[in-house]
Amino acid sequence: MVGKGAKGMLNGAVPSEATKRDQNLKRGNWGNQIEFVLTSVGYAVGLGNVWRFPYLCYRNGGGAFMFPYFIMLIFCGIPLFFMELSFGQFASQGCLGVWRISPMFKGVGYGMMVVSTYIGIYYNVVICIAFYYFFSSMTHVLPWAYCSNPWNTPDCAGVLDASNLTNGSRPAALSGNLSHLLNHSLQRTSPSEEYWRLYVLKLSDDIGNFGEVRLPLLGCLGVSWVVVFLCLIRGVKSSGKVSTPPSAGSVPTQKDPASPAGVVCRSRRQAVMKGHERGGGTGGPAVVGGPGRGRPGQEELGGGQWRILHLASCTQVVYFTATFPYVVLTILFVRGVTLEGAFTGIMYYLTPQWDKILEAKVWGDAASQIFYSLGCAWGGLITMASYNKFHNNCYRDSIIISITNCATSVYAGFVIFSILGFMANHLGVDVSRVADHGPGLAFVAYPEALTLLPISPLWSLLFFFMLILLGLGTQFCLLETLVTAIVDEVGNEWILQKKTYVTLGVAVAGFLLGIPLTSQAGIYWLLLMDNYAASFSLVVISCIMCVSIMYIYGHRNYFQDIQMMLGFPPPIFFQICWRFVSPAIIFFILIFTVIQYQPITYNHYQYPGWAVAIGFLLALSSVICIPLYALFQLCRTDGDTLLQRLKNATKPSRDWGPALLEHRTGRYAPTIPPSPEDGLEVQPLHPDKAQIPMVGSNGSSRLQDSRI
Repeated sequence: MVGKGAKGMLNGAVPSEATKRDQNLKRGNWGNQIEFVLTSVGYAVGLGNVWRFPYLCYRNGGGAFMFPYFIMLIFCGIPLFFMELSFGQFASQGCLGVWRISPMFKGVGYGMMVVSTYIGIYYNVVICIAFYYFFSSMTHVLPWAYCSNPWNTPDCAGVLDASNLTNGSRPAALSGNLSHLLNHSLQRTSPSEEYWRLYVLKLSDDIGNFGEVRLPLLGCLGVSWVVVFLCLIRGVKSSGKVSTPPSAGSVPTQKDPASPAGVVCRSRRQAVMKGHERGGGTGGPAVVGGPGRGRPGQEELGGGQWRILHLASCTQVVYFTATFPYVVLTILFVRGVTLEGAFTGIMYYLTPQWDKILEAKVWGDAASQIFYSLGCAWGGLITMASYNKFHNNCYRDSIIISITNCATSVYAGFVIFSILGFMANHLGVDVSRVADHGPGLAFVAYPEALTLLPISPLWSLLFFFMLILLGLGTQFCLLETLVTAIVDEVGNEWILQKKTYVTLGVAVAGFLLGIPLTSQAGIYWLLLMDNYAASFSLVVISCIMCVSIMYIYGHRNYFQDIQMMLGFPPPIFFQICWRFVSPAIIFFILIFTVIQYQPITYNHYQYPGWAVAIGFLLALSSVICIPLYALFQLCRTDGDTLLQRLKNATKPSRDWGPALLEHRTGRYAPTIPPSPEDGLEVQPLHPDKAQIPMVGSNGSSRLQDSRI
């Protein structure tokens, strides 16, 4: 006989708490809100915080860049971040399913999927290069420290004197007259640059000359995809929650054939309480049998003890991947500020050049960095928020995550410029001549700076391990965005049970599409995708999303939805930003991007016209999804006239609204019992009551607990 306490446990409650009806058993929820916040921080805080923000900062006037940066954060970044979180949380759907709000604009979701696909392909290549440098750092002497290697050219001139190398001690700086050092360093090719260009990449002379596939990079690419897949799949198999959102169907319900004994414990606390309920203590998780399943021999889940131990280890992944980069940044910051010349770099970072603040390019760079850094219009924010409980305070989360992300950029700037100041002091050049942007900053300037630190292999291991974790935090969510969109779009029971194979298929496809980027021309293609596939299109997608919600669906309707979900309407500031300020800023960025367009270059290499044309096709491939799907929706929508078809195509679909029936109040309250086509999930309020068959949106019937 199952007691009342155990009945409450089936509904997600614990003793001394009111019965919770805020969990989506079919799709899954975050185990606790800390996991969502940390995973969102890991998604937003990425490699761009390490190399892109500092580069833009010193290129646009040092401290003067901070002013437009924070203006864009307040009036554009945080409001759009809050909009995407509330959008996904209200509907409990991914970047495709949420467009039940206005089916004609579902192409925006497909555009987000295309953008996430492009970013996921080349982002993991950057991670694989970080893996390569990480493995290369496992040596007594870093291979890019000196010019005595077979790949070095006569133009190579290191800043270290190889004759002074001692066992693990700090090598002496290159001796000689300061003016001679200055002249020499202006003409030299650094060993880290030659290691990057001639050994790691074996760079070809043209984007069309692919050459050979670099097998070491290909192996590291496979390692990075395997790591991403295993981290996702472990969370799915163990608890439905890890450093990425929980998978749909990852927690078996009473009628899940994968769980013949009943409901698997969702957390350590629930497992312990269920064990006590059956008198089993904490020695192993007891599983409460479903209705009619209380037969002997089926009350204990095989391997239950292992599942709890496995759960306890997997749920710590998010805490490690999200917090360890801050530990490394702090270590490097403490070490960096004690180096000679560090103060010069920090002053360059903080000293504003106020004449720059009047330049439009500074404001455009600040806005683009906000989009790039926060991950707006990538689809990942909507996806992660869709696993929140309906009444979660996503307004609070958006403020915390946005500020944490931007504070991390500023903090990383202190770390980086302290090291760059130290490096500039050794080279005898200005700080602005030391650093580069993009991969050149992460894999040329930083490795060279690391050679000047005591016990340089140790610092190199820590630094590149930090880059790997920063990249993986974003890559996890990019992959989950694609998988969730596919699973939510199909929506039947088969794909819910086979989500593991969907994840595997997406990972394999990403690996295969990333192989050309590991060739000798790979860096050209990587920068082409970064400059075109994830810049212009993000601005367009964000603008259309904001306009469609505020002016097609209606700002009053959306404000009422948020009040029903959070218990209070969005603050007046956010209402004004959503309706007027943010679209205006986005439009400004769009116009500025078109007017100030300059063809892409890599160092002194000018991309040919056909490569630039491919770049524009990459950018348009995501944007073109919006009008194409709008035309498709108009053609399949009922209506006698074009105006009537347009009206029917833009109004919310019948199943738009909260996913759970108990949350569908007010104008979402059903006047009749849910029809088979609604596809709404009815959560079990009284598990011992009878069950009625429900039919999903795909027409397949299934048994579902009912409280009606």
